[in-house]
Amino acid sequence: MPPALLWDRFLPPPRRALAAQFLRFGVVGTVGFVVDTAVLYASLAAGLDLYAGRALSYVAAATGNWALNRAWTFREAGRPAGRGALGRQWALFLAVNLVGFAANYGTYALMVANLPLAAAHPVLAVAAGSLAGMGGNFILSRRFVFKA
Repeated sequence: MPPALLWDRFLPPPRRALAAQFLRFGVVGTVGFVVDTAVLYASLAAGLDLYAGRALSYVAAATGNWALNRAWTFREAGRPAGRGALGRQWALFLAVNLVGFAANYGTYALMVANLPLAAAHPVLAVAAGSLAGMGGNFILSRRFVFKA
């Protein structure tokens, strides 16, 4: 049964919209995961260590996620107006997502420091960190950044 039909059966209309929005947020997060991982591996190849490379990759992924979430996940939300509004919204997105970043980077750092498999294949720790920060990032982004 297609997901839309399951939502129709089990969720009231306001919850359907929220579930669809969370699903879009997850798709954007998956794209962010790919960007995060690609930038991390490029940073490692350029000589950065696992921690500095991950800080750089997180900012790159978060910037892409902000743009995609603005254009797709929260497209119906009000748009900030005025000079510098995009820059303020981007900075607010990064600031609000520091909660998710703490969970994300903390999970990553614990894994690469304590699990040889994660240190050898940091994509595993990036994935775990992404999942650890996702729920908080969705709630905070929805409430404070995009005001959906």
